[in-house]
Amino acid sequence: MDLILWRHAEAADGFPDNTRKLTAKGEKQASLMGEWLRERLPKETRIIVSPAKRTQQTALALKCKFETLREIDVGASLPALLTAAGWPDAKGAVLVVGHQPVLGQAAALLLGGDEADWSVKKGAVWWLSSRVRQDETQVVLRAVMAPDLL
Repeated sequence: MDLILWRHAEAADGFPDNTRKLTAKGEKQASLMGEWLRERLPKETRIIVSPAKRTQQTALALKCKFETLREIDVGASLPALLTAAGWPDAKGAVLVVGHQPVLGQAAALLLGGDEADWSVKKGAVWWLSSRVRQDETQVVLRAVMAPDLL
């Protein structure tokens, strides 16, 4: 299984939190990363997105169909995110467009084996794969890409 974690792009400050929109910089970040992902995502990738305005706008830049799931909204728990994504047993690839700190927590747990608050840059993607080698499940970091590198 491939698990792609995409943090929403830069958003304006404001309240309520779920209605914050992308800034002009955030729109550019989302567009650049959306283009980068479109060229690389497997055709049957399942895309799940938080209902927050900024994640919805980020996902729209991908120009693909997606599902909106409350389970990965602002304040989502790590178990809720992993369950929603089907980690590690889902077939194919799942792209999660979500928030900190849970995206960083997922990366830390899957790559480091312990829960920690790793930072995921706004608009960045972390691409992880689960594989079995010699009867042992391994997690492989396939890519980390930030929009300012595109």
